Amino acid sequence: MDLTRFRRPSQPPRSVEQIRSYEGQYSNTRFWSKVSRVARRAGYELLEKALWLHYAAQRPSTPAWARATAYGALGYFILPFDAIPDWLFGLGLTDDLGALTLAVITLSQYIDSDVRRRTSQKLDTWFDRPAHRQTVRPVD
Repeated sequence: MDLTRFRRPSQPPRSVEQIRSYEGQYSNTRFWSKVSRVARRAGYELLEKALWLHYAAQRPSTPAWARATAYGALGYFILPFDAIPDWLFGLGLTDDLGALTLAVITLSQYIDSDVRRRTSQKLDTWFDRPAHRQTVRPVD
């Protein structure tokens, strides 16, 4: 197995171009596996951003550059060895959150109400939000 592709970055990505360089790390299977492992520890905000990017990248109308940015940020998120190891309590996912946030800002016009609805439904299920507390109105 070629471990050079898992080389640990010395610092988190600080630009959209750096984020795109992680696009090759993304796979649908690895994304869902990572999410299932860190869901409770990562929290609502981080998972919300990850799911926004995931669902936005799946939209046929999302251009290739935006998909590359989304998959790059998600690739960094699922990377086993990144700038701040994920196992460090309280700090481990902060670099991932930064990369995801930068990508969300860049792709905000492609995160439409359908993407937000799908994300809300998934998060309501994961975080056991009672039916009476779930999103009732469409999210814009």
